[in-house]
Amino acid sequence: MAKQAAARETGRPGPTKQAAARDCLPDTWLWRCLPPPSGSSLLDLERFGSVRLEPFPPDTDKWVPHRSSMPPPPPVLLLRSTAPPSVAPRRRLRRRPRSPAPVRASWQELAGVLVFSAIPFTAVKALANSPLGAQLRRRLEDRKAAAAAEADALRAAARDARNNSFWYGGDRPRWLGPVPYDYPEHLTGEYPGDYGFDIAGLGRDPVAFANYFNFEILHCRWAMLAALGVVIPELLDLFGLVHFVEPVWWKVGYAKLQGDTLDYLGIPGFRIAGGQGVIVIAICQALLMVGPEYARYCGIEALEPLGIYLPGDINYPGGALFDPLGLSKDPVAFEELKVKEIKNGRLAMVAWLGFYIQAAVTGKGPVQNLVEHLSDPIHNNILSSFH
Repeated sequence: MAKQAAARETGRPGPTKQAAARDCLPDTWLWRCLPPPSGSSLLDLERFGSVRLEPFPPDTDKWVPHRSSMPPPPPVLLLRSTAPPSVAPRRRLRRRPRSPAPVRASWQELAGVLVFSAIPFTAVKALANSPLGAQLRRRLEDRKAAAAAEADALRAAARDARNNSFWYGGDRPRWLGPVPYDYPEHLTGEYPGDYGFDIAGLGRDPVAFANYFNFEILHCRWAMLAALGVVIPELLDLFGLVHFVEPVWWKVGYAKLQGDTLDYLGIPGFRIAGGQGVIVIAICQALLMVGPEYARYCGIEALEPLGIYLPGDINYPGGALFDPLGLSKDPVAFEELKVKEIKNGRLAMVAWLGFYIQAAVTGKGPVQNLVEHLSDPIHNNILSSFH
């Protein structure tokens, strides 16, 4: 009060409230400002009405008053004192951090989500056992012979296309190009994307090789779909076409781990499992995948109880369900499309490795990293990220 009265008399501005808080502490201890223990940012300091200080080096912690009229303190505020004050301040705020609840919705919503996830598989089973399913199977039996003969003709044409294709057989491109190399004899160029690379000898067993190819195709397709799901939301948010609560792919998963509620496609209130925890979402995903995985395990004949005949194989089923554009009708173009698919899928899997590293190093999405790199390639690149 005396300092403020003196300031009024002299016309000079009195000490700020931050300086007043600093003057209340003795002279030899060094303190620094931290956010409140609940993890709130500096924007929440008005609500908490206090700033947390800890000694440097940290031995005890302390709170000092922070009024709403004061500007937010800098992220690091160093104060000096001779010893920790023996008297606690008038306002001391401690909040225990709350762990995110695994489920934030009611049990009715939880039951609804689980039932909705089980609908596809149960609907297929119910249709197969219904009179309509029996009628569809009778129809299939009437035309299955003609469809099988057409499928055999397409397979024979596909074999001829592979034999005459640049991407198959003994004269296909190899992974070392013109460099002389003793390529494995068990890699004959029968499968798309076979560049003679098998340094571990995983393809010596033909049955194991066929399984590995099946697994690679699955991972390629999932990687391409997932890469699309990473890039498109960030692009839509960047151009302002759709506003997402969180457009960056890895931050969405982090928000779910924190128990946040998310809206699909950025539409407010459009949430199927967005209010549930990670465990519930994993259960829903497993239920949704029961049908496709069961069909893949049983083979392409798994849909025949529904009257659907697939002329292809397990990797390329074909038919109106999996080939609505009829791309397999041209065997030469279709065999080249197989090579393009697996090449793009391998590129997508490598891209996902880049997504992981970028998220760990920069904490940003791939589109934002690309924009920053194009704006200043010299200072925003892979080398500057590790400085």
